[in-house]
Amino acid sequence: MSDQSVVVKTRKFMRNPLLSRRQMIVDIIHPGRANVAKSELQEVVGGMHKTDAKLVTLFGFRTKFGGGKSTGFCVIYDNEAAMRKFEPKHRLVRLGMDTRTERSRKAMKEAKNKGKKVRGTGASIAKHKANRAAQAD
Repeated sequence: MSDQSVVVKTRKFMRNPLLSRRQMIVDIIHPGRANVAKSELQEVVGGMHKTDAKLVTLFGFRTKFGGGKSTGFCVIYDNEAAMRKFEPKHRLVRLGMDTRTERSRKAMKEAKNKGKKVRGTGASIAKHKANRAAQAD
C-alpha cells in the first residue's frame, strides 16, 4: 500500500451461486488520502477472501463528505469463465479483459433511427440488424 494505512471492511456479504460469485459492500477508511486505487483494493480484497486479484471487480465507489471514508461494491467470481459470461462488457474493458469496440457516432444514430421506424414485433429484429450493420462499419 501507500505511505498511509488503509482499512478495508466488508459487509452484507452474499454468496450468489447462480452467477458463480460472491458479492458484498466494501467500506474503505483512508484518512489523509483522497482515494484508494481500485487495483490496490483488488489485491487487498483478493487476499482477504483467498482468491486471485484478477477475479475481483470493484465499482460504484462514493467518497463520504469530508473524505476519509469510501463505500463501494465488490464482486468476486469463482473463475474467469464465469466472469467473462456474467460481468458487463464495460467492466471487463476497465479490467483489461476485453477490448472496446469503436463505433462512429453516425453509425450509432443511424441504427437508432432505423429501429424507430419499425413498429410491432419486428422492432427487435430490425434493431438487431441495425446493430449488426453498425458493427460491420
